[in-house]
Amino acid sequence: MKLLGHGFYYQDWSVGFEFQTLTRTVSETDVYSFVGVSGMTEELFTSKEYLEKHTDFAGQLVPGALVFSLAEGLVIPATISRTGIAFLGCEMNITGPTFVGDTLHVEGVVSEIKPASKGNRALVRTDNSVINQNGETVLTYNPLRMMKGKPE
Repeated sequence: MKLLGHGFYYQDWSVGFEFQTLTRTVSETDVYSFVGVSGMTEELFTSKEYLEKHTDFAGQLVPGALVFSLAEGLVIPATISRTGIAFLGCEMNITGPTFVGDTLHVEGVVSEIKPASKGNRALVRTDNSVINQNGETVLTYNPLRMMKGKPE
């Protein structure tokens, strides 16, 4: 029987391999749940009145940390379920605002693969761009992950 949803082993990828995830629309509930659990209760994210009176934004803002989390939620099940071992770090840049109601997807390219000196695993880096429904990049990040190799 074929197991569905299993991620790629590092040998399945090569530098230059490109992928695109499915989409996800950000809801107001997403924002309030995230700020509640994280404690990021900044008025930029919780007060429509504050946004209207004190900013030039024409919509309810989404925290960049939530955009990153949603991006990982799109990437992980599509690429590294059961094959990812560890998230080791990344550089991240927020390049534009994200608003409630925006629909996001992630486009990525494998930029580095370094087999580990021991064990059947490798360090894999991707360059990921989070893109909204207008084709605008709102966040970029380049996670370095430890990934499993194909069973020997």
